Amino acid sequence: MNRQHSRKKARAEKPKASGEKLTESGATERLQKILARAGLGSRRKLEARIEAGEIRVDGRIAELGATVGDGSLVELDGRRFRITSRPAEHRTLIYNKPEGEVTTRNDPEGRRTVFDRLPGLQQGRWIAIGRLDINTAGLLVLTTDGELANRMMHPSGQVDREYLCRVRGSVSEEQIEQLLSGVQLDDGPARFSDIVAGEVTGGHSWYTVALMEGRYREVRRLWEAVGAQVARLKRVRFGPVFLPSRVKSGQYEELSPADHRVLREDVGLSSINVELMAEEVSSSR
Repeated sequence: MNRQHSRKKARAEKPKASGEKLTESGATERLQKILARAGLGSRRKLEARIEAGEIRVDGRIAELGATVGDGSLVELDGRRFRITSRPAEHRTLIYNKPEGEVTTRNDPEGRRTVFDRLPGLQQGRWIAIGRLDINTAGLLVLTTDGELANRMMHPSGQVDREYLCRVRGSVSEEQIEQLLSGVQLDDGPARFSDIVAGEVTGGHSWYTVALMEGRYREVRRLWEAVGAQVARLKRVRFGPVFLPSRVKSGQYEELSPADHRVLREDVGLSSINVELMAEEVSSSR
């Protein structure tokens, strides 16, 4: 029989939608990001040019950190660019990561990475939302939507993660209480927000745990802090996204555009993701 231990609900209240990039008056974004997207230089070089006073916005010298929106006119190198907005076309998928794969693009040791199995992209790049270490399997959400990735990974987003753990031996009620109350790790205090006890088989105890952050090896280190050792670890949920049984180890499933919009809403973002572009209109010479 399952036993559930909880100090608070695993799901936090949905955060309010951020107005940082999309407001009622339209989208705004850092000038250097838009210009870099248009292929006019790297962000770092464009920032240096802004600091040097080489770029104008609506007739005025731009300042570093300035944001621009739909309709702004940008001038550099005698060229003029109109900032326009359009719906961003992003892709999101869920991947069932097997043990033995790393969540990096290029591994210096030549190990297989999760990106080796993913579909190619004509534009953008896959962003892993919350990494998994090489010995942890399960759900990995990947997207080309940087705003979504940032919201789901940032602590302020309060997006919880759920893991299935196989722990060696038995676990006492006192240990469970410690894990829910909180323990001190090398990088600060940590705790599980929920623990559900499952079966005991072959000298191992199964637990489903949830926590509100994703520090390096945090689940394993929490168990180790109370004298328990994790034999197997699998992530089964990240916020509102569950790992479906039909997606086998090493396989992925892409979300539909409608599901992508719902996911944005679930984490407090606008369902309409706007992308700003710099389009050349004419020469000022």
